[in-house]
Amino acid sequence: MSGLAQGLEEQIRWNEAGLVPAIVQDAVSKEVLMLAYMNRESLAKSLASGETWFWSRSRGELWHKGATSGHTQRIRSLRYDCDGDTLLVLAEQSGAACHTGKYSCFHNEIDREGVTTEAAEPAQDRFRMLAELEAIIARRYAERPEGTYTTYLFDKGLDKILKKVGEESAEVIIAAKNQDNDELRSEAADMIFHLMVLLRERGLPFDAIMEELGRRHNKPTTNKMR
Repeated sequence: MSGLAQGLEEQIRWNEAGLVPAIVQDAVSKEVLMLAYMNRESLAKSLASGETWFWSRSRGELWHKGATSGHTQRIRSLRYDCDGDTLLVLAEQSGAACHTGKYSCFHNEIDREGVTTEAAEPAQDRFRMLAELEAIIARRYAERPEGTYTTYLFDKGLDKILKKVGEESAEVIIAAKNQDNDELRSEAADMIFHLMVLLRERGLPFDAIMEELGRRHNKPTTNKMR
C-alpha cells in the first residue's frame, strides 16, 4: 500500500513505470535545486515525514535525500501542475542539494554557441541585484567555501550576524547625520547585505518581507482628520 489518499493518487499522472518527476526548489532563495522522481511510496513517505524521499531509477530503490550526507530537504509545500504529471517541492535545503557539493544541481550553463560555463545568476530588472545577492548568500550558506566573508558569518553564528546588523545600522545613521551621501550609499549597502545574511540564517525568505510590505500598503488607514 502506498499510503496516499485516493484523491491525490488519482490526481497524479504516473508514467508507465509508476513514477512522476519532482522538481525541488529552495523555499527561501527560490532557486531550482534538483530534479528527481517519486513513486507512490516515496511520495507517501515524503508527506508523512516532512522530508523528501525519492525513487532511484538506477538503483531501483527508495532513497531519503540527505540520509548519508545530512543535506536533507524539509518540505515547506508540495504542489502538482495543471496536468498532474510533475510535482513541485518547496523545501528548506540543509547544505548542498547536489552530490558535487554545489548548492544546485543546475550549475552548468550552455551559451548560444553550445559552450558550457558555470551558471550566472539571472539579471532581469532594476532589483536584480537583490535576487542575485539572495542566491549567492544561499549558496554560501549551503556550500561554506573557505575564505569568504559570508561563510565566516555563518560559521560564527547568529550572535555575530546580529552584532554586524547592529553595527551597520548605526553606521547608516552616522552617515545620514553627517549628510554624506557617498558614505550613506556604502553603509546602506552593507546593512542590506548583513540583513539578508540574517534572513538566510533564520530561514526567512525575502519574499516574505515583500509580502509584509504589500499587506501594509493595502491595509486601510484610519482617517484622523476631523
